[in-house]
Amino acid sequence: MKRTNWVSECRAKTEVELNADLSSLLREQFKLKLQKASGELKNKSRLMQIRRDVARLKTILSEANSRESAA
Repeated sequence: MKRTNWVSECRAKTEVELNADLSSLLREQFKLKLQKASGELKNKSRLMQIRRDVARLKTILSEANSRESAA
């Protein structure tokens, strides 16, 4: 799936759904960091991709919060 489609889908989600997605990504990131520390990590690019997805979700949540406070 392309990132632009993923971002568009995330913008359509509710805040509760975004927080659930964020927590699952953070859990996956933690697991990958453990694998990296133990030398078992095979796909190193996945760790960077998750880190960027977490940042994207936090940005979308921040934008939603600022929109709500402005309205």
